[in-house]
Amino acid sequence: MQDLRAELTENFGSAAWESLKPLLNYQSVVVVMNELDLLDVGEAIALDNTQLVSRWLNEKMIYKPIEEQLVSWNETPEKQFNALIVQPFVLVQEIA
Repeated sequence: MQDLRAELTENFGSAAWESLKPLLNYQSVVVVMNELDLLDVGEAIALDNTQLVSRWLNEKMIYKPIEEQLVSWNETPEKQFNALIVQPFVLVQEIA
């Protein structure tokens, strides 16, 4: 478990929307609400914790970007996000 957390931490960083935008073509961008810890979500996905991930999906705590968000982010390509790669996904949280 510690090794997984360390590996996830290595795949964590900040990125501008401009660099994340091409990933939309692969349907791999997943928005994580700021109320959740990005590393916790990544860990649940990596460990295939379907019960927890399903709950977050049902509660709309994690989801694919919606059209209004994409329009807003495209208007400000320098917008910063915390991002975490958990193959095949890139989990993102907006930085306020």
